[in-house]
Amino acid sequence: MDVRLNNSSQLAGFAKKSDLEYFLRAICKVEYVHLPELAPTQELLDSYKKRKGGWEDYAASFLELLRSRKVESAIPRSTLDGGCLLCSEDKPEHCHRRLVAEYFQQIHGGEIIHL
Repeated sequence: MDVRLNNSSQLAGFAKKSDLEYFLRAICKVEYVHLPELAPTQELLDSYKKRKGGWEDYAASFLELLRSRKVESAIPRSTLDGGCLLCSEDKPEHCHRRLVAEYFQQIHGGEIIHL
C-alpha cells in the first residue's frame, strides 16, 4: 500500500507507481494499491521538510488530518490486513507510515513490523 503523496515524480526513482505495479505483480504476485488519503497534504509536507518544522508538530498535524479524513471508515480493515505500507523514508522514527500504522493499530489492534 503506497501511502506517498507523490508516487510518480522523478524523485520516486525505481519506486514510481507504474514500476511498482509491474514488479509487485510479476515478482511477488501481489497487488499495488495507492492510498493517497493516508498521505500528508503538500502543505503539511512542505512545512516539515522545506521549512524545517519540528517532528512533534508535524506528527500531531498529520494525526489530526487522518482523524478529519475519517480514514478508519474510508479504508476497510481487510485492505490493511497483511498489508505493507510504503513511503519514501527509510526508517520509521520520523515517517508518516509509522503514524498511519499506529493510528490503525489503536483502532483495530494487530502487530506492526518495520522492515
